[in-house]
Amino acid sequence: MAKTAAPGYYRMMLGDFEVTALSDGTVALPVNKLLTNTTPAKVDQTLAKSYLKSPLDTSVNGYLINTGSKLVLVDTGAGSLFGPTLGKLLASLKASGYQPEQVDEIYLTHMHPDHLGGLTADGKPAFPNAVVRADKRDADFWLSQANLDKAPADAKGSFQGAMASLDPYVKAGKFQPFDGSTELVPGIRAVSAHGHTPGHTVFAVESKGQKLVLWGDLMHVAAVQFEQPEVTIQFDSDSKPAAAERKKAYADAAKGGYLVAGAHLPFPGMGHLRSEGKGYIWIPVNYMPLH
Repeated sequence: MAKTAAPGYYRMMLGDFEVTALSDGTVALPVNKLLTNTTPAKVDQTLAKSYLKSPLDTSVNGYLINTGSKLVLVDTGAGSLFGPTLGKLLASLKASGYQPEQVDEIYLTHMHPDHLGGLTADGKPAFPNAVVRADKRDADFWLSQANLDKAPADAKGSFQGAMASLDPYVKAGKFQPFDGSTELVPGIRAVSAHGHTPGHTVFAVESKGQKLVLWGDLMHVAAVQFEQPEVTIQFDSDSKPAAAERKKAYADAAKGGYLVAGAHLPFPGMGHLRSEGKGYIWIPVNYMPLH
């Protein structure tokens, strides 16, 4: 038995843009204990309908967008910050035919360890030529020594991870925070979706009338939260606006019929939404080899 999977990348065209989903691996999460505004029994029951159970192998995905003039990476995976089953994004990127030196810009949906840990390898920038961008509200929160000092012991790691991962880019003058919703490069726009963290951001990618919205952590558990959009998670800084942003994003995606992608949707994490009753049905992207 070989006991290894293929490198995790999946590629598709969005208008003139090439989009490559990159797998950072999966991590087993006790989602029946982590999900909030529900009960463990209810979570177990809902998971069982999809032939799943807790702890649930949860994907961690990043997305590489080649606009033709810029190579943009949205989220970098966990690097070494989240245990041995993650940290594969760099290998997936290389397997997909690109080198980390080619990445021009990196956009962070937010500064949790499983989204920015891949910025560095052995304390050095993993993407030596890239400028890193994130909402300044997230930067002000996670890069604050005062916030680290007053954080409870079990939360300090997230602040330390953010500081260590971004520090080499800050020192090199390559960290450029943005303020709220703004176009970052032609065809890619940051859209504020605060709640999961103070500066959580989604990214709308558009080319030739085709649209893909990269949701970051608007949701974590597809088998539960599409059917029950009100279900939140302990990782939310503020679960009330996080739930409101999720409901808004679901409704807009179902109405607009455009593609969405989520950092924790089962890899490659891209698809469409259809509304059904009080919830939604997830329709994964149809497999298409590039011609």
